[in-house]
Amino acid sequence: MKSITLALLALTLYGCSPKPQTQQAPPPPSLPVASIASGTQTTFQEYPASIEGTVNVEVRPQVSGALDKVFVDEGAFVSAGQSIFKINDQPYRAALNNALASLHAAQAAEGNAQLEVDKLTPLVENKVVSDYQLKTAKAAFQVAKANIESAKANVSTAQINLGYTLIKAPVSGYIGRLLKKQGSLVTPQDVEALTQLSDVHDVHVYFSLGEKDFVAFKEQYPGETLKDKLKHLPSVSLLLADGSEYAKQGKIDVIDGQFDKNTGAITIRANFANPDGLLRAGNTGKVRLSLQHTDALIVPESATVEMQDKVFVFALADSNKVKKVPIGIVGKSGENYLVKDGLKVGDQIVLSGMDHLVEGMVIAPQKATDKVAALK
Repeated sequence: MKSITLALLALTLYGCSPKPQTQQAPPPPSLPVASIASGTQTTFQEYPASIEGTVNVEVRPQVSGALDKVFVDEGAFVSAGQSIFKINDQPYRAALNNALASLHAAQAAEGNAQLEVDKLTPLVENKVVSDYQLKTAKAAFQVAKANIESAKANVSTAQINLGYTLIKAPVSGYIGRLLKKQGSLVTPQDVEALTQLSDVHDVHVYFSLGEKDFVAFKEQYPGETLKDKLKHLPSVSLLLADGSEYAKQGKIDVIDGQFDKNTGAITIRANFANPDGLLRAGNTGKVRLSLQHTDALIVPESATVEMQDKVFVFALADSNKVKKVPIGIVGKSGENYLVKDGLKVGDQIVLSGMDHLVEGMVIAPQKATDKVAALK
């Protein structure tokens, strides 16, 4: 009887205890969203480049001999016609003197031959001697004249070789490394040049474009032929080795006629003015090309998520649910990506808070007017 009473008491107490309350679901997070807009944007691509002077000349000896004098130092600026090297000229002066002596001997021989002709001519006319002797004398005179011409040619050659002993700058420019010092023996067959001379008042900057980049690049500008397109190409910038931008803009003036079979790239040349001589042959840098994109879809980089080499955004779908959408990127302009596929104008994307989102999650979209302006 006592146990029955205890059981009834327990049931009574349980019936009087408060009922547990059902937990309410948290409200959806409020996140900023913006509509995708399109516009004209400019992107920049950088390509490694090498710099050469408009004229790069290897200075080589044209005669052999000991290097007597070096008139310039490495890096010096020289004007066209300025003396830069002197080769010992004594052997060549001796050769010139010998050639002159031979010329004088030939001239004397011609005089003797002429005298013989003059002597025999009246004797033949008076039939004192046979005309055979006169013909022989005239033939000897012609040989003497030919010997003079040969001697003159030898004199000219000797004078040219003597002139080659003084090496002058063929163009104005800057002297490179001096690979031969005073006293060195130099010959025209030397593997290395005496030095290089670079005219860098203007410089040529060479860079290469891959086939896809080249096709996209040339399609940006009007013109039926490459020659026509060159007239409409914008100026290009040059980034120096330290990352700074060269003060002057360059102009693309030459596109190679064919692609390199080994690299699959085509070489392009841009011309830059270099009045202060800041750029030198052999410098390296990067050419920055501008590409204009019309009606490009603009997405802030901060509104994207990268996963496994792919870029995603969270787009707003029906019932305020989010959907992870992969996008294709054609370029970057400032802090924005330019999108080629995956989105269309008017689509809404979440601008921040993507780290806590999952596929199909419901959010409370908050219009971000200031962000919309940033997308245009």
